[in-house]
Amino acid sequence: MNAYPLVVEHLSKSLGGKPVIQDLSFSLERGKIYGFLGPNGSGKTTTIRMMVSLIKPDDGEVYIEGNSLSLNREQALEHVGAIVENPDLYTYLTGMQNLQHFADMSPRPITKERMEEVVKLVDLEHAIHKKVKSYSLGMKQRLGIAISILHRPSVLLLDEPTNGLDPQGIRDLRDYLRQLATKDEVTLLVSSHQLSEIEMLCDRAVIIKNGQLVDEVSVKAMKEQSETVTVSIEVEPLFEAEQLLKEEWNVAQIEQHLEIKNVSFQEIPNVIHKLSQASLSVYSLSYKKRLEDAYFSLTEEKGGTPK
Repeated sequence: MNAYPLVVEHLSKSLGGKPVIQDLSFSLERGKIYGFLGPNGSGKTTTIRMMVSLIKPDDGEVYIEGNSLSLNREQALEHVGAIVENPDLYTYLTGMQNLQHFADMSPRPITKERMEEVVKLVDLEHAIHKKVKSYSLGMKQRLGIAISILHRPSVLLLDEPTNGLDPQGIRDLRDYLRQLATKDEVTLLVSSHQLSEIEMLCDRAVIIKNGQLVDEVSVKAMKEQSETVTVSIEVEPLFEAEQLLKEEWNVAQIEQHLEIKNVSFQEIPNVIHKLSQASLSVYSLSYKKRLEDAYFSLTEEKGGTPK
């Protein structure tokens, strides 16, 4: 079995005479979840559209389970499931009728047992016989995933799958995707602007900018290498809080809040405890995610000016 079910080699694509993707190459390891990261306009959706043959590259090739997408399109796409932007659903049909429609279109036979299996996987048993127009956005996303995995793909491509989902929906989706990777050894590529979600979900991250590869990194390693965070605190009285905290930390007043740089992640509860012991009013506390810091460092250092 191929250790890398999806390989992108030297992809290039121009739209309207403007280069969008430039000599892009990377490989995805089996059973891993990859984040696909980059600023707006970096070419993430264009790349995914080329991977599922919605548009053709000007140069380069995509290999899926060893099959060239340009030379063996049908064999390659048999192994891929995808949601590009919004799930393509028929809202006047029930969830089950949607599943049946896409099962009928599959080159591989889809059994009733398999349909029931994916419905259970995405937790839609209670609503699968209701019309899709009555579904919440989260339910539509889950039905879209059920459709995309009906034919047991080994590669799943998701473009902004958490768009519009509430926190519970995001958490549920994260659990479903982890189960696919760990239990079924599906390889996932998840394009998202939500860096915190990528940090919680993914094993590795492919980072692009201006259509070019910036880096391909271990999410775990990025978190471990970035040992400190920058903490922002909205607190009153501001001056008293600043005087109290600067005894131990590097504190600066930024507009109407305090900013503490180079704080160990484990120290954040100590900061809160010290402020509460002094009976100061803490209205909010936030910090930059460790992946976020590393991401911006990489794109600013290696990616040039965003388009």
